[in-house]
Amino acid sequence: MSEIKNNEVTEVDVDFVDDFESPAESHRMAAYHFKQAYMQHELAASAYESGDQNATDMHAFIAYRHQLNAVQFAEIAVMEVQGIDEIEEIEEI
Repeated sequence: MSEIKNNEVTEVDVDFVDDFESPAESHRMAAYHFKQAYMQHELAASAYESGDQNATDMHAFIAYRHQLNAVQFAEIAVMEVQGIDEIEEIEEI
């Protein structure tokens, strides 16, 4: 495979493609991050009930970050199974 950089064609190492996770691993990572988001939301709720606004905000932010990671891994899993072309066809419907 080649890549164009600064108007020069260079060879790209294609071995790294084989290092990507499988769809199953991506699903597991999504589940892990959703679980972490749940735990952080529980901690945020407890902090809120105890009146600690700083801890509430911190845990809510960490939960949000885990949610973003979870959704990203879930999307990667779908793309690995279906392929990007099939997903674009589904979105057009």
